[in-house]
Amino acid sequence: MKKIFCMAVSLLMLFVFTACGSSAGTSGSDKPAAEKKAVSAAPASAAPAEKQDGGSRILVVYFSCTGNTKALAEHAAQALHADLFAIQPEEPYTSSDLNYNDESTRATVEQKDAGVRPKIKNSVENMAKYDKIVLAYPIWWGQAPRIMDTFVESYDFSGKTMTAICTSGGSELGSSDAALAELAGKSAKWKEGRQFTAGTSAEELGKWFKQIGLLE
Repeated sequence: MKKIFCMAVSLLMLFVFTACGSSAGTSGSDKPAAEKKAVSAAPASAAPAEKQDGGSRILVVYFSCTGNTKALAEHAAQALHADLFAIQPEEPYTSSDLNYNDESTRATVEQKDAGVRPKIKNSVENMAKYDKIVLAYPIWWGQAPRIMDTFVESYDFSGKTMTAICTSGGSELGSSDAALAELAGKSAKWKEGRQFTAGTSAEELGKWFKQIGLLE
């Protein structure tokens, strides 16, 4: 009888431990799942979503092949609470197109011909609503990429306040903003541009925008 009682107690204890172990395993698996979800959601708020017609009267327009100018443009949009527009070439640029050491590459050939106008496949939905425009681009052979010329010649900037920001692997802003200002026309209110690094913060950009009167 004593032996049967001991066996019954042992079975009961085994059942209790098994149940507790199963319950702990379930709650343990829920927590990592929730943490993973939170981590994956974080990057979405780290940078502003590209948008048009977001209610702002300021637009940051950028062209970027390597991502450096894109980062700068996103920080500029944060500083200005601006809408963001990415220029998309009808024929995307490949890494071989940007080989600076090859005189026959697409970008090299385009930059040598001031009359080249690469086609753009997208457009700003309502340019008339914007009062201020910031153009962001990389420096290619001392100038803005020719596709920036295409963009500027595609719209009427009469009465709009404009400026340029650029990234570069070594060249300065040079006359790139002056060339774009000429294409924008005398009726545009052009503010002298400036070169920045891709990692320039929104706070730093905001200070500069205030200096030139683009941000109150």
